[in-house]
Amino acid sequence: MKTAIPVQQGKNYDIRIERLGTSGEGVGRYDNFTVFMPNALPGEQVSARVEEVKKTYARARIMEIRVASADRVRPRCEIYSDCGGCQLQHLSYEAQLTAKRLQVVDAMTHIGKLPHVPVKETLGAASPWNYRNKMQFPVGIHQGQIVVGCFAQGSHRIIDTEDCHIQREGNNALANAVRDIVTKLRIPVYNEDTHRGILRHIVGRVGQGDELMAVIVTAAKELPRKKKLIRMMRERLPQLVSIQQNIQTYRNNVVMGRDTVLLWGKPTIRDTLGKLSFHISPRSFFQVNTAQAAVLYEQALQYADLHGTETVIDAYCGTGTITLFLAQRARNVYGIEIVRPAILDARKNARDNGIKNAEFIVGDATAVMPSLYRQGVRPDVVVVDPPRAGCTPTVLKNFANMKPRRIVYVSCNPATLARDLAIMKDLGYEAREIQPVDLFPQTSHVECVAWMTQTGR
Repeated sequence: MKTAIPVQQGKNYDIRIERLGTSGEGVGRYDNFTVFMPNALPGEQVSARVEEVKKTYARARIMEIRVASADRVRPRCEIYSDCGGCQLQHLSYEAQLTAKRLQVVDAMTHIGKLPHVPVKETLGAASPWNYRNKMQFPVGIHQGQIVVGCFAQGSHRIIDTEDCHIQREGNNALANAVRDIVTKLRIPVYNEDTHRGILRHIVGRVGQGDELMAVIVTAAKELPRKKKLIRMMRERLPQLVSIQQNIQTYRNNVVMGRDTVLLWGKPTIRDTLGKLSFHISPRSFFQVNTAQAAVLYEQALQYADLHGTETVIDAYCGTGTITLFLAQRARNVYGIEIVRPAILDARKNARDNGIKNAEFIVGDATAVMPSLYRQGVRPDVVVVDPPRAGCTPTVLKNFANMKPRRIVYVSCNPATLARDLAIMKDLGYEAREIQPVDLFPQTSHVECVAWMTQTGR
């Protein structure tokens, strides 16, 4: 006999919030039935109106906070309640760090079935504001006015954003300048419903010395009033060193297309991580929080435990940021990446930093790693930094088959990290410790570094 669902859509219920969900929402229970609600915090007693009911959970909206958490703070951003860019501005930063550690602990316990793996306290940022060196703001029309900013939570409605508190100041200045200039020049704005118009997104990147790159993402190759746009942007933005146009003609939600044209200035900007310097092009992957990325990579280097004699493989190496960190303390490092432009950037970054003991290989790790093994490569350490989906079982088996003394796993998703650590345990590698690092203050996201050794060692 099925148990009746104890809540109904449109009705109010008194609920105590038990924890935060993976998207930063409060999670409570009513008559043992799970209810999710944005902006609620653990320990709070709220009156909430149910807006959606599913078989195993409901979603609700806070009507009244009857007992507030001691960790609740006033959000700095005036549009926080509408904007989907941040999820935790209403939670004190110290409590954010605690919540992110608990997110990792929960994933290890419930997904990985690895409750005994030590999870250290989250390494927080020295400054949890204005840290993002990259901006990707959609451009649209609202009530006849051009708007530039973040999407509202769970929708494609653009919230006009003049001062995003997690963006670097150069990116905010770029967004405001483009809004004004495009309005004056009457450049047509793209409409995703009709697939008409030109201007889709503004992408900003801030590098060393606050150098600013602007990327105008368009739905067509032709950019109307291009010369005037370039001149007015240069006049408005003294830190601007590069203006580029990216052409994205497809009818989808992908921000950038394949083709990029340099309109004015330098093709790349530079930024530093530790002692290393990196070229950044419009489509290059580079961590959005430069200061905390250095903390993350130093932690990966510490867990790798290198002494100058080791051979290291870096799977999913991207543009070589972690690879070059490792190369400073290893005998040689192999970086593997399936995206050819990223490998070209990695090779250039190695040359520019004078690093000669790093070799970068284009290809799928599932094929490249066995090939390296057949060539006699025996890694002492394997480092992996996969996308949010984590590693495939085949890749994980390849790691184990190469029998490194250590595996270091950098993850942006605690759930897939927990899943993969459980698989590695079955393959003979045991997780020894996990260090969360907060690269994304004010949001629900957390990065982690874990290290493994062969079981019994």
